[in-house]
Amino acid sequence: MNEIMEWISKNIGLLPEIQIKIFTSLIVALILWILHSLIIRIVWHRTENARIRYTWRKTFDYVIIFLGVFLIGRLWLSGFQSLATYFGLLSAGIAIALKDIVANFAGWLFIISRKPFSVGDRIQIKTYAGDVIDIRVFQFTLLEIGNWVNSDQSTGRILHIPNGMVLSEVLANYNKGFQYIWNEIPVLITFESNWKKAKKILQKIADKDAEPLSKTAEKKIKESSKKFMIFYSRLTPNVYTSIKDSGILLTIRYLCEPKKRRDSEQLIWENILTEFSLHSDIDFAYPTQRFYNNRLEGKGLTKRKTSFDEV
Repeated sequence: MNEIMEWISKNIGLLPEIQIKIFTSLIVALILWILHSLIIRIVWHRTENARIRYTWRKTFDYVIIFLGVFLIGRLWLSGFQSLATYFGLLSAGIAIALKDIVANFAGWLFIISRKPFSVGDRIQIKTYAGDVIDIRVFQFTLLEIGNWVNSDQSTGRILHIPNGMVLSEVLANYNKGFQYIWNEIPVLITFESNWKKAKKILQKIADKDAEPLSKTAEKKIKESSKKFMIFYSRLTPNVYTSIKDSGILLTIRYLCEPKKRRDSEQLIWENILTEFSLHSDIDFAYPTQRFYNNRLEGKGLTKRKTSFDEV
């Protein structure tokens, strides 16, 4: 062994002390890698739950990296025997030279400690929205939703967001706290339609398709009220009436799960189309141009006045 070290020292120029440090560093890295592989293999054999596997893998990734940096760092920087001194000087140097990286690392600490979101949550930060599929030290990853795709469905794109953004931007979480979102479906019918009958039909459809969620949401609100000031006086589906240029607007408002918004809309719309087709006095409205004849279409009093004037 000594002969090999002397040969390397003469031909390559590495001092024996440096060679020992390199060899020891490789041994430490190899041991940590083997330990990591064994633990992950055990977890993989114990469970098939993707979330549990992901959590264990990410946790041991961080533990192994920390141990590697600490052990190998202490080996090469033997002058810094005090752990506080070592990390104090290291953090000070990084803070000056790598401002963005420090901000991202601080954001990661905020994410794992305060948990504004977890893997699997649907979130929106700035103009980016999607399902969280990975959280790393310097960035988290979203499976994008929305954009050119309607009703919050996936676009298939992967977005890598710097962790530092959670400290400076507004973050919306679809799953934390209330765990449900309010969705609205506008249904526009003509002025000539029987809007009262149409409203009753829409209310019946909403009650049938969305009422079960309201009971579950009420329990969730009671749980969330322990942590957040969340209060709703009405959780059941409702239909609101308003007037638009082209007709009478009936808006269904109901609760749904964030990832099932499009499915719930489809179910409700199919029921609406089926029911409205059975009633000849209900028609969908759309932008049109019409001419109004007061003599023929006016109310009874207006018609009588017009006839008297002609005489």
